[in-house]
Amino acid sequence: MNDTSFDDVAFLATLGTTPDSQATLSRLHDRLAAGAASSGLLDVAYRTLDTPVGTLLLAATDQGVVRIAFDVEGHDAVLDRIARTVSPRVLRAPGRLDRLATEIDEYFAGERRAFDLPLDLTMASGPFRREVLTHLRDIGYGRTESYAQVAAAAGSPRAVRAVGTACAKNPLPLVVPCHRVVRSDGTSGSYAGGAEAKRLLLALERAA
Repeated sequence: MNDTSFDDVAFLATLGTTPDSQATLSRLHDRLAAGAASSGLLDVAYRTLDTPVGTLLLAATDQGVVRIAFDVEGHDAVLDRIARTVSPRVLRAPGRLDRLATEIDEYFAGERRAFDLPLDLTMASGPFRREVLTHLRDIGYGRTESYAQVAAAAGSPRAVRAVGTACAKNPLPLVVPCHRVVRSDGTSGSYAGGAEAKRLLLALERAA
């Protein structure tokens, strides 16, 4: 694959865990990804990112960010789902997710209130779920809406439970802020990343 040889692949297994070796590993992954992409063998790039709500899996296609997943979702299971739903040509390519990783870091540092990235909603099935996700991006930083309010905004006032399902299955948490949807009584409700993660995100935005 272009300037990437099978020696590069074999060398990955020999690297340790020091900062220098991890930097070398990242560069080799990026070289492999570049070669795979130019050969038509890469459709989905992914990496992980350590954050205050745990290690996130980030994945993107040429169209945009396709998946963000929490530890509790099981990253291996998520990658398997991506391979079956989007494309089996999935490769770890940290460099391709640098912009997303930077924006997430800025968000947790209180320096960013909205994400400026193209999105790929391939993993959001059904028109109603996509309508819900589109509305979620309109809920501003530090604000919340109830599931009932979101249902009404999505054009189906009685579909409160369906809104809950759409939020639970949101493939792009943080970027599509389903954590800003709460129960009518003001309590936070469930969240794919866990109740504590949702409380942390809401508290972060309230404090800003």
